[in-house]
Amino acid sequence: MKNDPGLYDYWPYVDRPKITWPNGARVAFWVAPNIEFYELAPPINPTWTPPGRPVPDVMYYSQRDFGNRVGVWRMMEAMDRCGVRGSISLNIALCDHHPEIIEECAKRDWEFFSHGIYNTRFTYGMSEAQEREFIEDAFASVEKYTGQRLAGWLSPALTNTERTLELLAEYGIKYTCDLFQDDQPQPLKVNSGRLISMPYSLEMNDIIVYNFDLSSPRHYAKVIRAQFEQLYEEGAESGTVMCIPLHPFLVGQAHRIAAFEEALAYITGHEKVWVTTGREIADWYYEHHYDTVLDALKSTRQSQG
Repeated sequence: MKNDPGLYDYWPYVDRPKITWPNGARVAFWVAPNIEFYELAPPINPTWTPPGRPVPDVMYYSQRDFGNRVGVWRMMEAMDRCGVRGSISLNIALCDHHPEIIEECAKRDWEFFSHGIYNTRFTYGMSEAQEREFIEDAFASVEKYTGQRLAGWLSPALTNTERTLELLAEYGIKYTCDLFQDDQPQPLKVNSGRLISMPYSLEMNDIIVYNFDLSSPRHYAKVIRAQFEQLYEEGAESGTVMCIPLHPFLVGQAHRIAAFEEALAYITGHEKVWVTTGREIADWYYEHHYDTVLDALKSTRQSQG
């Protein structure tokens, strides 16, 4: 069995082509709120089912509903005060369930990218025809409700098929957040079209910090600051990317929001930070770095035989 799926080249974090960001920024900083809809009675996927969840799943449904009723509004206000626009990792069904949220995010000129139709319906086991229908539905729904054309992708529950990346490139998706291999964007190996991986850190993800590491809000703020300080230092040599993935039902809790806002204010208070969106990072990277990096990777590949 082939252990390396060959999705991207091994790319040591030394001797790379220099990455530059607008206005000499060291760090391209973006925030990715996962605005989701958790079904009360999710359909069972024959390949993978979350362990130990009852049906109907009243607790998870209502906990996540808090995010859409309360948490997202707190989170938006905190981001507004710090001048941060979101790149929404969107369950597309939310357009139908809660269009009020979509309208408020669109007013703020936030980006919308796809995080599946529901986060409780996985890509595992889909046929090619089903996966194509799924992608086309995401494109059509986002354009209908926001006027935007999808640029980014995060698969529901991070589930992929063996053809997902190829299909994303074929349909014109610019970046995927499903890979976590680097602190800079990187071209992916696709047979046609172009696709890059966008840094989207699980370490910075509030669902990991709060639900798995069981950290306090103050500790989460310290983690965010430490991540930023290291990337800011390294960004003096070559531009880095920092993403904070969020879930409104977690970060939007009353006892957590202040620490999060303090961390945002700390980052945005630095001069050489490009506060931006995933789409804008991808567009800049394609225009200024993609070809140079691709040539460097090809050269390295050839030298290795």
